[in-house]
Amino acid sequence: MRKTIVMIINGEPFFRAGVHQALSQQDSLEILEFDPEEGEKTTIEQIAASSPDVVLLDIGYPTLRGLDLGRKIARGFPATKVVMLSSNPNDDDEELFEVIKSGAAAYLRSKDCIPTELIDTIKRASHGEYPINDSVSIRPKVAWRVLRQFQDIAAMGMTIEDITTPLTSKEVQILTYIAEGNTNKRIASILGISEQTIKNHVSAILRKLNANDRAHAVFLALRNGWISIEVDNNGKYRGDRVSLRTHPDSSSLG
Repeated sequence: MRKTIVMIINGEPFFRAGVHQALSQQDSLEILEFDPEEGEKTTIEQIAASSPDVVLLDIGYPTLRGLDLGRKIARGFPATKVVMLSSNPNDDDEELFEVIKSGAAAYLRSKDCIPTELIDTIKRASHGEYPINDSVSIRPKVAWRVLRQFQDIAAMGMTIEDITTPLTSKEVQILTYIAEGNTNKRIASILGISEQTIKNHVSAILRKLNANDRAHAVFLALRNGWISIEVDNNGKYRGDRVSLRTHPDSSSLG
């Protein structure tokens, strides 16, 4: 069985060794280490040569220098999922917001992360999931910030229709389930179709929306009104209320 290739990118040899040790007990993982101090170009070359499934990347708290590299990896190597690791001792909405914009699949604070959680996150990311959605679902202020960013883009005269292809009704339905935090496996069970079919739909959704990842696709759809979220009487986001709005041009059930 093919092993999941995990590359640890961190400037601290002690940290790399510790994470390597924590992951080495997993027979399903192949661990690679790399020191980013050798230069961004060399780092990118190593990723191109090794084709890791998952990159564990130090965010570089408090300077957040790792974000730019993470963004380049996410955009240049879509098959490689980036898991951002932060040494920030506190919950930080601003940091999470920046990680979301980078296109990372997951965000973990090393202070609170135990080996089993790290291993589970790696496995989920390698299977195409985006554990970062879990972080967003419990941080509504961050969700609204990302949504407002797309609203600002629209205010500058751009529309989502300018950069996207209309989704089918089935794709909108699947995107709604994604917004509710469901995995591909769970969505397949709900709809009574194969998980591979769901994966195919998700790939089509990302392509049509020009989205970096599932979270990005959800916020694009929210911005365009293809799915909607409800708020309570105080105007706050209710994460348990996501409803479907079929795109007017979507006649096919996909």
